[in-house]
Amino acid sequence: MERTVRNLLVAATCLLVLAGLGIFAAMHQARRPVGAVTVTIANEFDNYFISERGVTALLTKGGTQPVVGTLPEGPRLRQLEARVLAHPFVREAQVYRDLAGNLHADVRQNRPIARLTHPDTRLDTYVDAEGHTLPLSPLFTARVATVARPNGASLPTAFFQDSTGRRYLEFLRYVDEHEFWKAQVSEVFIEPGGKLSFTQQVGDQRIEFGVPENISEKFAKLMVFYRQIPSVLGWDTYHRVNVEYQNQIICE
Repeated sequence: MERTVRNLLVAATCLLVLAGLGIFAAMHQARRPVGAVTVTIANEFDNYFISERGVTALLTKGGTQPVVGTLPEGPRLRQLEARVLAHPFVREAQVYRDLAGNLHADVRQNRPIARLTHPDTRLDTYVDAEGHTLPLSPLFTARVATVARPNGASLPTAFFQDSTGRRYLEFLRYVDEHEFWKAQVSEVFIEPGGKLSFTQQVGDQRIEFGVPENISEKFAKLMVFYRQIPSVLGWDTYHRVNVEYQNQIICE
């Protein structure tokens, strides 16, 4: 029993010492002005919508509020973080100081999965996997499928947010999540009656997909067409391929 009590006292003492060292380090860090700013941008999808310089500009409000030489703490750090998060192409951000007192900003980018076209291309927007619209960027152009009405009319800004629009978003997600279809699907059209069709990067066929239901099954049928028809008859034999009906592929 005596040994157990002694061990507990030693453990408690170690914890108190560690806590004291942590508090001392935090107080020492808080008194050290920022000497450098380090920006880290996670870029797992090869998107370049925001740069290190751009993040630094957000932190400093374009250089009007420098952080080097200042002592940002709790609320001030959260304010700096909120500035970075306000950028439309920033999905996640953490702003913090290290033990040397330097400022770090770790950023994950938002990622578009399609481009919504407009008769005036200056008004084009992107849409992300959650159905939110994103502006075009002067820094980078994403290689994603375009989405439009056949007559050139643009889709409403909140099109992908309601229960009907979410079905079309599922179609775009499916294309984005499968490398073959992501590379093959070029222009997606949403017909007035709600049916989908799209053109391809390879082949002149217009694919009539129907309403966005049974998405994986329809793409599986289209893959059957790719594997069996063009290799025998050539890519340009048919100009219309319909996969909207169950257990059928219609080619003309």
